[in-house]
This record gives sequence, structure tokens and C-alpha cells, in this order.
Amino acid sequence: MYTILFPSDYFNRNKIDTELEQEYIAAKKAGFGVMLFDYSFWFESKKLVLNQNVDCDLVLYRGWMMKPELYCKFEKQLKNLGYYLIVDFSSYKRLHEFVNVYPIIRNDTAPIMKFPLHTRIDVEFIKSTFGRFMVKDYVKSVKESDFPVYFDSTITQAEFDGWMEKFYQYRGDLLTGGICIKKYLDLKKYDGYTNEYRAFYYHNELMILMKSSNQSDACCNPPFELIHKYKILDSPFFTLDFAQLEDDSWIIIESGDGQVSGITDSSQTETFYRMLKEKN
Repeated sequence: MYTILFPSDYFNRNKIDTELEQEYIAAKKAGFGVMLFDYSFWFESKKLVLNQNVDCDLVLYRGWMMKPELYCKFEKQLKNLGYYLIVDFSSYKRLHEFVNVYPIIRNDTAPIMKFPLHTRIDVEFIKSTFGRFMVKDYVKSVKESDFPVYFDSTITQAEFDGWMEKFYQYRGDLLTGGICIKKYLDLKKYDGYTNEYRAFYYHNELMILMKSSNQSDACCNPPFELIHKYKILDSPFFTLDFAQLEDDSWIIIESGDGQVSGITDSSQTETFYRMLKEKN
């Protein structure tokens, strides 16, 4: 049995971060030991301080995303304290950065191109290849801003260069890896909601599948074959996100490390930890 490690409240290392309280309670209810690390010390000073010591030396992290280089420090400092992460640095980076998974799943996801950070991207070449496309770094796009959801054939080089400057500003310290240009595909909608699901895999077996876009329970699930096709990806705990296209086909739209992937359907929080306990 391993211990679940959560980030603490910003001001109190002995109190769970408010946004993770439901998970913290569910983990304890399922029978897991829990431990906290000081949020402010870690994310501001890069010094790992735990609120207590436990007998179990195996740890599964549940909390906020970390850039791979920060996760590497996280793993090393935990080892110095006598604890070992279930998901090591290599596995974390592999699934956290979509471009690492892409060569394996390319037949079941949108085409992408990748570029080094701060490289000027030839938008005419992109337009001739993809038509419509979206911009991300290796992990996330920019949301809840004026940044376009996608670009099309009307975008000029000068306009695109301006938007890329904004992209770097908006991602800021969260900017990860490089730039990922992804072909934009239309997702099917039911009453205004897309039909998306997140699958958590634990030791190469499906652990739980949950809705991730507030869609109706009447919406169909991703095909069984697709859900199980990539359960063999090289990590002990990871996620894949699936979405239905307008033509009713299904694709993978994201990959992620299972420790930092959110529970997209809060009604399944207790089920999530119960299944994690059973798999453990």
C-alpha cells in the first residue's frame, strides 16, 4: 500500500488545499494513508517540506501539474526524505508532454507539428498542410482569453507572429517543452456540449472512464477497442482523453500523467479512489 501525497493549503501546511479537499476525504475513506507537502515552500522556494512522516515509503502524488524539470526535483527531494514516487520522472515526462506519446497514437489523433520555443513558424506552410489549426505548447493551450481557439487560411504571417507573442505571455511560467501545432477538428455537440471522456489507466489496465464535458448520460461512450488499444503506454498511471467527431468517429485529444490529471466528473471522486485502492 502506498501513501497519497497532496499539496497543502497555501497558508497552512497541515491543511489540505481547498480545491482538493473532496479528493483528500475520498482517499482517506477508501483506506489510503495521506500526507501533505507545504504548497508555498515547494512552488515558490522549490524546497519540499512534509507535514508528517509515514511508515510507507511508496508515494502517489495527486495535485497540480509540474513542469517536468520541477517534477524531477520533486522526485529527488522525496528520495532524500526516504520516499519513492510510483511514477518516476521519465514516465511523468513521457505522458505529460503529448508530443512524446504522439508517435504511438498518431493513427488515432489529430496530426501535429512541433517546433522549438521562440522559433518563428512559417504560417503559410502550416496553412497549406492543415487548413485550420490550433496552437499549444507540449502540454496546454491558452484558454479563457482572447487567444483564438483555432486559426484558418485568413491569418497572415504578421498577425500570427503577433498572436504567438501573446501566446508566450499568456502561458508565462507554465510554458512547457516547445510549440505544438495541431490540426483543428470539429467535435460533435449534443445540446451545446461536446462528447468527451477521460480514461485513467493503472498499470496498463483501464481503471475508470468518466465524462469530461458535462454531456448527457445518454451520449455514447468511446469505442471499447479504442479505449483498450493504448493501455500499454509506458507509465504506471496515466490518462487519455477521447472525443467524438462530427462524423461520429472518435479520436484521442490529450494524454496526461494520472497524478496531475483532474477528476472530470466530481460525482465519481469516491469511485475513483475506491478503484485505485482495488487496483493497488
